[in-house]
Amino acid sequence: MNQKSKTGHISMGNTAFMPKEELLETVVSHRKISIGLPCDKRNDEKRIALTPEAVNLLVENGNEVILQKGSGAGANYSDKDYSNNGATITDSPARVFSTDVVIKVAPFTGQEADYLKGNQIVFSFLNVLKLDEETLGKLIRKKVTAIAFEKLKDKNGVMPVMEAMSEISGVTSVLIASDYLSNHHGGKGVLLGGITGVTPTEVVIIGANTAGEYAARAALGLGSQVKVFDNSLYNLRRFQNIVGQRLQTSVFHPQVLKKALKSADVLIGATELEDLRPWYHITEDMVKTMKKGSVIIDLSIDRGGCIETTECRALRDPVYEKHGVIHFSAWNLPSRVARTASIALSNIFTPLFQNMADAGGIIHLLKMDPDLRQGVYLFNGILTNETLGQKFGAISKDLDLLISAF
Repeated sequence: MNQKSKTGHISMGNTAFMPKEELLETVVSHRKISIGLPCDKRNDEKRIALTPEAVNLLVENGNEVILQKGSGAGANYSDKDYSNNGATITDSPARVFSTDVVIKVAPFTGQEADYLKGNQIVFSFLNVLKLDEETLGKLIRKKVTAIAFEKLKDKNGVMPVMEAMSEISGVTSVLIASDYLSNHHGGKGVLLGGITGVTPTEVVIIGANTAGEYAARAALGLGSQVKVFDNSLYNLRRFQNIVGQRLQTSVFHPQVLKKALKSADVLIGATELEDLRPWYHITEDMVKTMKKGSVIIDLSIDRGGCIETTECRALRDPVYEKHGVIHFSAWNLPSRVARTASIALSNIFTPLFQNMADAGGIIHLLKMDPDLRQGVYLFNGILTNETLGQKFGAISKDLDLLISAF
């Protein structure tokens, strides 16, 4: 007969048992992953997601990195830089696209989707506006788990890729504007900034976000007068506090905005757009009122743009003139400083891949990391992004429910 001992153990005959907690899930050991870095040549894309130093760290931890020949050339990394740090170099796109994880910067094309062997993890920018149904269909049939750069979040709720690229775009936009205001490109010969006895240039920024913040910092540092517009008073107050300098801020009041544009030397569009269709803060009629030789740079052009006269162009041919105003419009502006952008991307994805290997694979990591799940738009070939579902008239499934089944 079973009796309870004085020590509190449950005894059965002469054997004593200590109650223990039930292990609900077994501990997953480290898993080696292979990572493919294809050569991105679409739309003048020069960035690469992992630097040679990052490759060294991943290889030292037991992972494999396969690089397509010439992939790092745009960021001035040679194949030797990568091979010296443990990467395997290949001429074969098929081999690069057959790894466990494939990461590239530009959105996937239909041809690149054909190279995939299936049941893999792929990382890239998504660009909902540009994605076509044929390419999405191929990714679905390959049963991949696809993660979008621009949707990734960290534990602080910040989108790390978008934050980093926005910082770069903001600073770069001011440097570009300075170049095109000068005589160098046939501009009106104006110095972006201010010196003693000369009226400083005026910079108007649309959007009190990260890109707008870094553009404002750069412009203020050169001595320009800066005016910032946003539809949120909270964003404007936060922007003012972060920048730490006095600058003119306003909500989108039509008369105030029109007055600012008439005297502006530079207009920078930095609005964050979520809708599939563009919604213009700056109309073509407003652009017509701007000074001849002034410069427009739309940093939100890859998401539809916030200025009606801007066009989504390749980085090799980004400049055109309309209504006497110079337009600089390229969807992948950070590629203009590809090495800096590549290092920023590498700082994000190196620890992510190491965490994936330590967790035993993407499924386990997604279970542990709800923020990473924000970036998933395909899970084993099942659509999980509602926006894509609306665009293509397809049903999207709940990712949390799908993961719980594994």
